[in-house]
Formats: sequence, C-alpha cells, structure tokens
Amino acid sequence: MFDGMRRLAEKTEGVAEPGELRRALDEAGLRLTRQRAAVFDYLRSVESHPSAEEVYAAVRRDIPHISLATVYKALEALVESHLAAKLAYADGPARYDCRCDAHYHIRCLKTGQVRDLPTAFDAELLDKLDPTLIDSLRQQGFQVTDYRLELLGHFAD
Repeated sequence: MFDGMRRLAEKTEGVAEPGELRRALDEAGLRLTRQRAAVFDYLRSVESHPSAEEVYAAVRRDIPHISLATVYKALEALVESHLAAKLAYADGPARYDCRCDAHYHIRCLKTGQVRDLPTAFDAELLDKLDPTLIDSLRQQGFQVTDYRLELLGHFAD
C-alpha cells in the first residue's frame, strides 16, 4: 500500500462535530460567522452533496438576507479549513461534501445529484485492480497520492 492510501485509511470516519467548526476555522486563520455556521449546519444535515445554489436556497430560510456570494465564501472557508470537500465536475456545478473520512460516491447523470456510496473504503483497491499499476505509473514519472471512485448512473424517477 502506498503512503497516500495509508493516510486515507487512517482518517477518522464521519462528519465533523459542531464544536470542531470554531477550532478548524481558527486553525485556518478564519473567523466563525453566523453565515459560516449556518452553511456548515446545513451541509451536516443532508445526505446528498449540494451545490452552492442548493445550499443558498436552504440557508436563506434561516438567514433571508444572505447572498449567494456569501454562501460561496462560506463554502470555500469550510474547504480551506478541511471541514468540507469541493467536488468539481466539468459537466455541472461543484458540489460540497462534509464527510471527513475516505469514501466513494454515486452520481446521477440526469440530475447531477451526488451521494455517498454505502460501501466501505478500501485503501488496497488499486492493488486489487492491478498489483503493478502504482509501480508502473511511478516508472512513468507519475506519483499516485490519492484516488477517487465514483459510480455513474441514474436515480429512478
């Protein structure tokens, strides 16, 4: 197993706790604001991985005067403080994931919806697919540091 996979396997499972928000923002040199807390709370409350626009629509129910730009800034602050991950796709808007552990995703090609795949993360998966893959890539000058698995398809209507 290479170092990147070992680090992923050692990550703590699950979503960050509310008390971790202030600590993580402080460590990143960022302030805790009402808007950042509301965005974080919303991300923690949903099973899907929403776009910034979806977060904006939801958070506006509690903070009616929040702007879309503020939501984007709050999401980027959460990403910068390692409380969320930004899932960028060429064929749609970025989505945000509040889960801290290594895990896989499923993505609907019709709606763009992204959800967690309820399968345990396997740090040895690349070795199982091809035991020579990582060494072969290393010989080509490519250092594998991480991997993602995403299943594509369609949710039933």
